[in-house]
Amino acid sequence: MTRTDAATPGIRVIRVSAAVIRDADGRLLLVRKRGTTAFMQPGGKPEPGETADVTLSRELREELGLRVDPADLRPLGTYEAAAANEPGYVVVADVFAADIASQQPRVAAEIVELQWATEADAERLEIAPLALHHFLTPSS
Repeated sequence: MTRTDAATPGIRVIRVSAAVIRDADGRLLLVRKRGTTAFMQPGGKPEPGETADVTLSRELREELGLRVDPADLRPLGTYEAAAANEPGYVVVADVFAADIASQQPRVAAEIVELQWATEADAERLEIAPLALHHFLTPSS
């Protein structure tokens, strides 16, 4: 969903649901979509009538083959950052922690690459502002 923020004329907003998924070493799961250069958190835009948790559950299944029930997602809040792949847009993300247990994410749909990343990886990877500024550190 893309909209212009009524409170700030001229600001174009993309609303998404995004996941914070960490491995046993505290690394953050990031993905890169086809035709883009920046790694970002898994997730995506809602389909009409979807709630944020249902959107994320669907996106995790479609993009990474992960089965996470919407009821098992833990809300972390709503975060805002510059959109990585769409200049002039701001992304507003409903973010959830997702426990994938022993499931292994796999590249599917529009995802072409996945990466388990630490803060130190930001020196060699292009990372979307939302992940970089809000979630890349293990304590976040």
